[in-house]
Amino acid sequence: MISVYSITALILAYLFGSIPTAVWIGQAFYKIDVREYGSGNAGATNTFRVLGKKAGIPVMLIDILKGFTATNLAYFVGAYTFAKPHSVQFTNYELAFGIAAVMGHLFPIFAGFRGGKGVATLCGMVLAINLQAALLCIIAFIIVLLITKYVSLSSITAGFVYLIGVTFVFPGGPIGIVIYGMCICALILVTHQRNIERLLHGKESKVNLFKKKTTTQAS
Repeated sequence: MISVYSITALILAYLFGSIPTAVWIGQAFYKIDVREYGSGNAGATNTFRVLGKKAGIPVMLIDILKGFTATNLAYFVGAYTFAKPHSVQFTNYELAFGIAAVMGHLFPIFAGFRGGKGVATLCGMVLAINLQAALLCIIAFIIVLLITKYVSLSSITAGFVYLIGVTFVFPGGPIGIVIYGMCICALILVTHQRNIERLLHGKESKVNLFKKKTTTQAS
């Protein structure tokens, strides 16, 4: 149901996602625009690489919170449209608002539409929609990261694990969840295209998220 409440929430979700955490923290506390260093992305991974964990951890947590908060706007809209939690209509609201937040992170209106790759915001969205599948993704991400030190490969793996999780491990939800899982995989593949090319050629940078870096190596 399209209403003034859903349209307003959709705009708010995009604005939540558009908060350029990495850019604002970098400029406020380090006088640095992280987009001018490392991978050139305004995301948590590049913040860890360029500014270290003191900046990277809050950026990551806030970016996750953006997706989580935006997705949960479904409860606000649902209260006015009689969409019951976990119903198809409610899930559709969650998906719409979460995707709006991710698009805001990718193309933030507050930072010249130059954002990050959306993985942390996607994580927050997944946490709000399906906690079990989200935890499965996080476990997969951590395992791959510890083994390979490739954040890009970890993100790609987590995306596919989510699709497998909602399709086979925790089935029974609305079909929109599975379609969303497919979209996540496609989005991650598109935003990580250059990383995939470097992985295939053995040129992808390995990352130690807990070691401060101030170099401008590519990611």
